[in-house]
Amino acid sequence: MTPVQPYRPDPRILELGNSFYDPVRAANFPACTARFLNERAAAEVGLADVDWARHFCRFEPLEGNLERPLALRYHGHQFRSYNPELGDGRGFLFAQLRDNAGRLMDLGTKGSGQTPWSRFGDGRLTLKGGVREVLATEMLQALGVATSRSFALFETGEELERNDEPSPTRSAVLTRLSHGHIRIGTFQRLAFNDDVEGLERLARYCLEHLYGEPADAGPERLFALVVERTAALAASFMVAGFVHGVLNTDNINITGESFDYGPWRFAPDWEPGFTAAYFDHSGLYAFGRQPEAVQWNLAQLAGCLALLTDGHEGLQTSLEGFAGHFHAALAAGMVRRLGLAPASGEEDRLIARAAVAALGRKTVGIDRFFFDWRGGERPAGEAYADPAFDALADAIGARRGDRSHAYWRDEEPCSMLIDEVESIWAAIADRDDWSPFNAKVTAIRRMGDALTPRAPSASNEPV
Repeated sequence: MTPVQPYRPDPRILELGNSFYDPVRAANFPACTARFLNERAAAEVGLADVDWARHFCRFEPLEGNLERPLALRYHGHQFRSYNPELGDGRGFLFAQLRDNAGRLMDLGTKGSGQTPWSRFGDGRLTLKGGVREVLATEMLQALGVATSRSFALFETGEELERNDEPSPTRSAVLTRLSHGHIRIGTFQRLAFNDDVEGLERLARYCLEHLYGEPADAGPERLFALVVERTAALAASFMVAGFVHGVLNTDNINITGESFDYGPWRFAPDWEPGFTAAYFDHSGLYAFGRQPEAVQWNLAQLAGCLALLTDGHEGLQTSLEGFAGHFHAALAAGMVRRLGLAPASGEEDRLIARAAVAALGRKTVGIDRFFFDWRGGERPAGEAYADPAFDALADAIGARRGDRSHAYWRDEEPCSMLIDEVESIWAAIADRDDWSPFNAKVTAIRRMGDALTPRAPSASNEPV
C-alpha cells in the first residue's frame, strides 16, 4: 500500500511571470462520469481524500494552489519543421504540489477546453484517446520508463467529430501527474523571440525547482542534466519495446519524462523500422530511430541555451556525451528487465549487446523474450535454438536473479500490443463494458510488482 502523504501545494510556476502562460477557464462539461481514478498516485501527493469530480472534471481550484488554470506558451519542431503557433491548445496547468519524494509535480490536463492556442481545434479529447493514454502510462510505469501518470479520466457526455476515427465519438477529460511541463519547445519560443532574460529566468527555474540544483548553476549544467535524463528515457523506450510516435521538440519534457501519448505502439518484435504514427511516412520516429530523434531535439535545446553562454564548448561536450549515457542506460535497463543484479559496466554492456542481437533474430517477440529469460536461465524450445542465444547465455553466465513472483509462472507475459488495445476499446464502444480495461490495469500493475522485487543476493544465488 502506498503511504498517504500530506498535501503540499507549491505553485512555483508563478515565479516565471505572465509572459509564460495565459489564464484560462475549463470547459463546462454536461457530465462527469469517473472512468479511471489513480488512487496510488493521489496518495503520493496528498490527495487521497480529494473530491475527484469537483477538482478533476469541474476543475475547481485546489486549496492554496493556482487560482486559475494556466495554458503554457511554447513553440516547437514538428517532424523537423518549426512551428511558432503552438502552446497548450486543449490542456492547461491546473496545480503544482510536492510528492512523497519532495519533487515538484504538475497536475495538467488534456481535453479540458479551448485556450488562446487552440487555433481551429475544439479543445476536447476523445474517450478512446483517454483510455489509450491510461493504458500507455500504466504499462510504461510498470516497465520502469520515466513517464507522466494518468491521474483521472472522466467521461464528459459530449459527442465529438473526428476525421481519423468513427464519429460522433464519446468525449473525456484527462488529468496527468508529471514532473514538470517545461518542454524543449518552451525554450525555443524564448530563443525565437530573442528573449534572453526569459531564457535565463526559465533556466534558473528548471535548475532550482525541477533538478534541485542551485538556480545559478548555469545553462551548461542544466543542459548536461537534461542530456543525461533524456538519453536514459530513449534507452528505456528501447528496453520497453515502445514507440512514442511523435518525438517533436514540444513533446520532450525538460526533466526527461515521457508524456502526451497519441499514436503510440509497443513493437511486437525488435524491428527498428516499426512506426507508431500512420502519418510518419519517412519513419522519422520509428522504433530504432528514437535515440537519434531525441539527440536531434537536444541539439535544438543547445542552440537556445547558447544564447546564455560566451562559449559553446560545454554544451557541445554534453551533446557528444549523449551516446555514452544512452548505451549505459540501455545496458542497465536490459539487465534490470532480465532480473539480474547490476555488475560492472562492461559486463552489463556485453549482456545488452547479446540481448539486442538475440532480439534482432525475431524468433520471439520482445515481451516473450524478457518473460522467458527473466532471472538469467536459458529457456528451452526451438525459438531459442538460434546461435545468437548461445552468446546471450554465455554473457549472462552464472548470474541469476529473482523469479519468485507468481507472475513468472503465468502462461503468457503481460503485453500491450495494438490488437488488445483495440479489443479493450471495442468492449467500451460497443457494450460500455469496462471490465477488460479494469482487468488490464490490474494485470499491468501485477506485472510491475513482479518486475521490481527485492534485489538478488550478492552471491548471485537465486532468492
